[in-house]
Amino acid sequence: MKVVAFNGSARKNGNTAILVETALRVLQEEGIETEHVQLAGMHLKGCAACYRCLKDKGRCHQEDDGLNAFIEKMTSAQGVILASPVYFADVTANMKALMERAGMVSRAAGDLLRRKVGAAVVAVRRGGAVHTFDSLNHFFSIGQMITVGSIYWNLGRGLQPGDVKNDEEGIRTMQVLGENLAWVLKQLHGPSAPSD
Repeated sequence: MKVVAFNGSARKNGNTAILVETALRVLQEEGIETEHVQLAGMHLKGCAACYRCLKDKGRCHQEDDGLNAFIEKMTSAQGVILASPVYFADVTANMKALMERAGMVSRAAGDLLRRKVGAAVVAVRRGGAVHTFDSLNHFFSIGQMITVGSIYWNLGRGLQPGDVKNDEEGIRTMQVLGENLAWVLKQLHGPSAPSD
């Protein structure tokens, strides 16, 4: 089993990364392989609405920014975490581009993400966290994915890089999120898991 996490923050190894790594550590302790993809420094393009993905099943025709490799990572994993800091009460531009294109390619190819496990993670300074959380969860919902939560909405508070470590509830929320993700994945993909 594998979980791939996509971190939409413009800051590499910032608060969003700390939250993601907290959840991933728990998954690793549960014997689940993980990968953390940080989108910092990348310039992903949004969907061009060309609908060529309807012909090129499983691929976006925009080949020059590496997003097709991310779609492949999503489709080969059993679990997907989408993480973003709050930018003007929503996800970052890179995360939005990833969601648009991965979502469209998945749907065009017969719902590639169907019944995969998804979890949203949000880093917030003050406001806009719930809207950002909703945006991420809408991606999972339209993709027919199984969404996992925690003891609170999956968010942590902090402004400067590292501040989120001081949010005890946020860190605990990420730990429980990792536990819940591991439990669901084992129910779905363990030795006695139901078949499709």
